[in-house]
Amino acid sequence: MTGSIEDAIPLVEQAIRLSPRDPLIRLFYTNMGIAHLLQSHTDEAILWFEKARGAAVFAFPYSFLAAIYGLRGETDKAAANLAEARRQFPDGRYSSIARRKAQGLYSIPGYWGVPRVAALFEAAYFAGLRKAGMPEE
Repeated sequence: MTGSIEDAIPLVEQAIRLSPRDPLIRLFYTNMGIAHLLQSHTDEAILWFEKARGAAVFAFPYSFLAAIYGLRGETDKAAANLAEARRQFPDGRYSSIARRKAQGLYSIPGYWGVPRVAALFEAAYFAGLRKAGMPEE
């Protein structure tokens, strides 16, 4: 999230190697997926978000998969993943782009990284959520 996206992948790979049974392994997998998504490596991103989804039930992988499938024009998969994210978090954080931006990443309100990373989130994650059917407000 500091803007060193290219450096993130080998570091997270190392973390996974060093702690393969970490109780928070889903976050390592999610971070790998985010790094690949922000670099437009959607096939790799899907693999990592699927691993994260399999490691524990939590909504992050579903919202990112919704965005990726939205970007790819796979509307049925996008809608299904967005619906699951909303089901897991009925508090409304996945009800609109505005709510998602206000919630922040990893529950850090308004945080989407340094300007370069925030721009990549806008071009990938938020653009994909729009295509998945998430309204602006």
